[in-house]
Amino acid sequence: MRFNRVLVANRGEVAVRVIRALHELDIEAVTVYSTVDEESLHVRLADRAVCVGPPPAPESYLRIPSIVAAANTTGCQAVHPGWGFLAENPAFAEACADNDLVFIGPSPDVLAKMGDKASARGEMGAAGVPLVPGTPPLDAAEAASSADELGFPVLLKAAAGGGGKGMRLVRAPEELGGAFSTASAEAEASFGDGRLYLEKAIVPARHVEIQVLADAQGGVLTLGERECSIQRRHQKLIEEAPSPALTPELREEMESTAERAARAIGYTNAGTFEFILGADGSFYFIELNARLQVEHPVSELVSGIDLVHEQVRIAAGEPLERTGRAERRGHALEVRVNAEDPDRGFLPAPGTVTRFRPPLGPGVRVDTYLDEGSAVPPYYDSLLAKVIVWAPDREGALARSLRALNEFEVSGIPTTIGAAAQVIRSEGFARGDYSTSYLEDFVGAPSALAEAEA
Repeated sequence: MRFNRVLVANRGEVAVRVIRALHELDIEAVTVYSTVDEESLHVRLADRAVCVGPPPAPESYLRIPSIVAAANTTGCQAVHPGWGFLAENPAFAEACADNDLVFIGPSPDVLAKMGDKASARGEMGAAGVPLVPGTPPLDAAEAASSADELGFPVLLKAAAGGGGKGMRLVRAPEELGGAFSTASAEAEASFGDGRLYLEKAIVPARHVEIQVLADAQGGVLTLGERECSIQRRHQKLIEEAPSPALTPELREEMESTAERAARAIGYTNAGTFEFILGADGSFYFIELNARLQVEHPVSELVSGIDLVHEQVRIAAGEPLERTGRAERRGHALEVRVNAEDPDRGFLPAPGTVTRFRPPLGPGVRVDTYLDEGSAVPPYYDSLLAKVIVWAPDREGALARSLRALNEFEVSGIPTTIGAAAQVIRSEGFARGDYSTSYLEDFVGAPSALAEAEA
């Protein structure tokens, strides 16, 4: 099957990324936009654009009938959902199928099974994938007794979401009630589902994920790992590949586990199996991101494989050109640049970008949707841009990332550029000795900040 026209059902940086990939494949790109995004770069790059409503996401980017109608009225054959919004919504994938639109992603059945975190744990357990001790969805009273059984610290997690939304680390019994209320409210607002479940918190831990591609013919290709432990509020800030924590033997064990898991559930298209890695080398499945990931460029740079191109080809029925393990070379590192104020706990900071000068030069890639004068609305994710670098080794990648961040000029709103540079310059990060609590500990230590600034 050959796609001539594809709808990009998203906004911002990911919409720009997908539109560019479609144009490279000689496919027309149609996109959608809310009224606040009318002048956004993804609208200007697309061959056609359809307004789907006012700024609030539930009235525009999350309105399935409007998105499907935009695809139908413009003669699209397929829909690429990007990430966030409807990307992992089985009802959206089903609506696409009901309207003879190919959903560029896994099947509605897989999305339904793996989108519910409790169901996903059951599927992975049946496939022999190691799991963090945890519970099914529960209410506040059940959470209290289950937390005592698991032992503190524990993690409250949204049953129907990801990306750190609806997640809270609870260190003691007296914290549980308030954390349950806020996490449930956040999950309801983000995913329309306030159910929570508990997992035992592995402390200290690293967050390591395995990128997979799977075709409809049963072929599976793994592209290695991404180290994603530098996080704030359970949301990633810096990612790198390969992970400084993995031996070749552990890497193969994690990749073979992800391959086995993909085959067990009949997965197709691009997906990421996320794991918690303990200090003793033990690892546990935490979730499947059944979509393209924000940090996918680091896998692209070390493997030489364009993941969006492959997504489109797989959705069109083509087999993978290779299976097993993708070849890899060098080291890649990605820094997310967010409209957030590190001095105020990384609170979102929408506004207008008065100056925007991204870095250039060898080995530097910048994925963004911004121009000078762009408005950053308060309605959506705070991601502005991603600085991704490649070098032959990790030392070179760190040096190149610092050079790129030093060149990056953004004025008008606070960003995370300075905070990311401080982390990369820190001794622990340079050694590759860090965990998911590193950023929180680092920012909370004035002496470490002063040392990094020196």
